[in-house]
Amino acid sequence: MKIMVPVKRVLDYNVKPRVKADGSGVDLANAKMSLNPFDEIAVEEAVRLKEQGIASEVLVVSVGQAKAQDVLRTALAMGADRAILVQCDTEVEPLAIAKILQVIADDEAPGLILLGKQAIDDDSNQVGQMLAALLGRPQGTFASKLVVEGDHVLVTREVDGGLETLRLSLPAIVTTDLRLNEPRYASLPGIMKAKSKPLATKTPADYGVDVTPRLTTLKVSEPAVRGAGIRVADVAGLVVKLRELGVA
Repeated sequence: MKIMVPVKRVLDYNVKPRVKADGSGVDLANAKMSLNPFDEIAVEEAVRLKEQGIASEVLVVSVGQAKAQDVLRTALAMGADRAILVQCDTEVEPLAIAKILQVIADDEAPGLILLGKQAIDDDSNQVGQMLAALLGRPQGTFASKLVVEGDHVLVTREVDGGLETLRLSLPAIVTTDLRLNEPRYASLPGIMKAKSKPLATKTPADYGVDVTPRLTTLKVSEPAVRGAGIRVADVAGLVVKLRELGVA
């Protein structure tokens, strides 16, 4: 079984975002970029399935600028076999990405598509669900446990009432949550091997997908600064203060 893992290059989670002076977006100049953490979990799970002999090949795909090659090489260093970069210098919206992935999935015929539940830059949480709809495949979102049994996959996901387990027929699409696994660090031998692994570069036009934006960003701004709190001596003082604020 082949596993396909879409990945995204995002602002590193340790870096505090800065808004551009004109409010047009987040300033990424000279900022540290990295593999989206949820996608990293998806890559780790795919590599583990390959190590268990369940998967025969792990293909990673990214849609973005040429610089996205670095996150693909990271995934290859973790154990993925080959990569495809769909190069596009403009921002690509979730629906266009899902359409590109649909064509790639039709060409590659993966038995399982694993992807992070969301990207930490836009938090859209849309690509996995859109891709499942376009392909007409069963989906399991926010997976905290994944077990492949023959031609089915068991997906455990967290819901408000506890844990829910879904039994999906393969081929299927699963989006990963934080508790699914702990991604490995790429070893030095893995990094060296990644340099020679195949990485194909394509364009959206190669897949016949129009990536013209349908949405317009009006303004990006930082959240309002939170005011200082007030310390009260006891519960009675708390009640008085809440009444003064009109919330009790």
